[in-house]
Amino acid sequence: MQHESARPPNRFDLPEWSGAFGDLGTLIPFVAAYVSILNMDANGLLVAFGAALIVAGYIHRTPFPVQPMKAIGAAAVSQSMLAAGLGAGAVIGAALTTGLLWIVLALTGLGRRAARWVPRSALLGVVMGLGFSFMLGGIHMMAANPWLAGLLLALTLLLLGRPRVPAMLVLLALGVAIALAEQPGLMRDLGALKPEFRIPALAWQSLTLNDLWTGFILLALPQLPLTFGNAFIAITEENNRLFPDRPVSERSVAYSTGLMNLGASLIGGVPMCHGAGGMAGHVQFGARTGGSSIILGGILLGAGLFLSSSIVTLFRIFPQYVLGVILFLAGLQLALGSRDSGTDKADRFVVLATAAFAIWNVGAAVLFGILAHQAAQRGWLRI
Repeated sequence: MQHESARPPNRFDLPEWSGAFGDLGTLIPFVAAYVSILNMDANGLLVAFGAALIVAGYIHRTPFPVQPMKAIGAAAVSQSMLAAGLGAGAVIGAALTTGLLWIVLALTGLGRRAARWVPRSALLGVVMGLGFSFMLGGIHMMAANPWLAGLLLALTLLLLGRPRVPAMLVLLALGVAIALAEQPGLMRDLGALKPEFRIPALAWQSLTLNDLWTGFILLALPQLPLTFGNAFIAITEENNRLFPDRPVSERSVAYSTGLMNLGASLIGGVPMCHGAGGMAGHVQFGARTGGSSIILGGILLGAGLFLSSSIVTLFRIFPQYVLGVILFLAGLQLALGSRDSGTDKADRFVVLATAAFAIWNVGAAVLFGILAHQAAQRGWLRI
């Protein structure tokens, strides 16, 4: 591990500001769903995200992302879970039990040893599949206004070829202008916002054993394979490939995942992870240091402390199809990172087949990649 003083300092220039917003395509939809569907308090939720991002950027000095855990988020707001009576308590319970689980994986070294079982070809396939799943998700969001989204995508691609132009800031400015034009009452609603300072309340005292059990069984456990593939193995690979002068270890990522979820659960936050797609989004739009994570974290922290009661109104300035453009380009950047699949035909098969599985289920993709690689090594698989 490189000595701390030798690591490049964090920057806070225009490219870092542009890259700071490269992960909004996943962050905003999930946060909005938690607040509007489950009626979770945005106060603790946003403060947890903000604090985690600031710490991650300060420690790693790379655009280290912090994202909502997607499988948990999708399950928590699904109609079946809502009909079964699952609520905010179970989500907070899932964050607490997830944090404890990853602390155990870090302390025992089980996470690191399990990561060593995943061959590089399978890892590249997981990264590629995640990239394609992000791109498909982005296309689905862009379908809300395909013509305008297509124009914004084309413009953003052109601007990304001009490093001096902050493509993300231009895209967001256009998105805000479009949102104001499409929603005549939005400007009035924004003008009526009144900052109100609030400190998050402690949430553990209101948790029940049923919240912990339900959160662990129905939410935390099904998320584990996705977190292992995307937010543990893939983020370590992505960080160390892009920033070899600022490497991270599997154990440090496991500790970070555990600690930030424990902290989030304490103040009523949701399960969080370090998704590889988030780093790809930050990098795609110009981020190269932890300054971008600190910038986004500071904004979310301020929003949580002063504007938590108005967050749904604030999110209306980001049209869905603009978020889709961001998500599509983040997926593109992530998929491009897996292009070096080697010259061996069996390795290329493992990469491509694993990628296909990863679009469907990351946990299944990791298992398939390990088995296919072992079969190829033993001569059982001839392509």
